Amino acid sequence: MSEEHINTKRFVGQTAIITGAGSGIGKASAIKLAQQGANVALFDLLNDRTTDTEQEINRIREGAARAFDVDTSNAERVEKAVLETVELFGGVDIVFANAGINGVLSPIEEMDFEDWQQTLRVNLNGTFLTLKYTIPHLKKNGGSVIITSSINGNRTFSSFGMSAYSTSKAGQVAFTKMAALELARYKIRVNVICPGSISTNIDQSTEKTEELKDIIIPVQFPEGSQPLADGPGDSRQVADLVSFLASKEASHITGAEIIIDGAESLLC
Repeated sequence: MSEEHINTKRFVGQTAIITGAGSGIGKASAIKLAQQGANVALFDLLNDRTTDTEQEINRIREGAARAFDVDTSNAERVEKAVLETVELFGGVDIVFANAGINGVLSPIEEMDFEDWQQTLRVNLNGTFLTLKYTIPHLKKNGGSVIITSSINGNRTFSSFGMSAYSTSKAGQVAFTKMAALELARYKIRVNVICPGSISTNIDQSTEKTEELKDIIIPVQFPEGSQPLADGPGDSRQVADLVSFLASKEASHITGAEIIIDGAESLLC
């Protein structure tokens, strides 16, 4: 049996919930898992990108995807979407807590408290709420949780003005390790991925303040900041990692923090 055939059957009968599924890493992962047999619940704010993702996946396999209008920082909307997913597809086997924003980039003393809170609400609270409402369903048969963190806040600290973002991303790593140990007895694996620069739409959620220029220390890499490649990574490369971590091939991996950055963070 060829590897290609095995991969198309990897997740048959399983259901994946993916947050931030309308674009970037979330979209690429949703497509990858659907190609490998999973039903995918796309949790994102409903817009043209999310609708297009749903339609693209359903052209691959009719009825495999359903988009849900979810703000992952809103407990009621997350809980409602999880319950609707279980009703539609019959359960939850894979959770990819991927939704996140860069938020406002600003010196600490110039950052509005609300901007700080908003970044943590989406990135950190959103991760907590996604797990809180999916764990009861994962406990029935075990499963896999993957959380998207970042090298920023865990390996590199030169993204000036990103104190809120980096704090939220460091928090996700600690949360992953706590969850991995707590849920191991239920055969639920929890791992965290830390991408470097990846071509996505996340920059659209970035707001830079005028004061940012006052704290930036220039960092230059004449030959580029990704030694393994000529530029940022591709969302599909991250989706390959997500697929592996969700699969039986990763059955003994939990609590792992996996860097996927083309050696970018080793330069810093």
